[in-house]
Amino acid sequence: MTTENITDLGERIADLASSAGMTIAVAESLTSGAIASALGASPQAGDWFAGGVVAYSEHVKFDVLGVTPGPVITAECAEQMASGVGRLLSADVVAAVTGAGGPGPQEGKDAGTVFLAHGMPDAVHVEELHLDGDPEDVVKGTVDAALRALAADLEEARR
Repeated sequence: MTTENITDLGERIADLASSAGMTIAVAESLTSGAIASALGASPQAGDWFAGGVVAYSEHVKFDVLGVTPGPVITAECAEQMASGVGRLLSADVVAAVTGAGGPGPQEGKDAGTVFLAHGMPDAVHVEELHLDGDPEDVVKGTVDAALRALAADLEEARR
């Protein structure tokens, strides 16, 4: 993935969010704020990007985002992270990611297993991704997938 792809996706999200008058929030674990950074670098982000929560630590997932204590590399955790950040930041569209970045397995999940939750805070869809490569590749692939999902959600909301 190139910087140009992130920039292009960010510009598309900015256009869609601005024209729809919608705000976006993200909750991130394995990406450590990379999705929020990409969104924040996009045009007029102050108008449509509510912010993000980097919930790398389990207690942040549990105490701040309202995730039910237990394993955190699950579809349920991603869904609860997305809904939690939507409530916390009063956003219209949300995305959240959690997963095993690698290099080895975590919580019995293979490296590259990522759960991406996205949509409206009360109607979140979860995708299970299986990304190849080293931890840096997994993070880049996760950021790309999250930005694409947000763009698709905004396009759907315009219909």
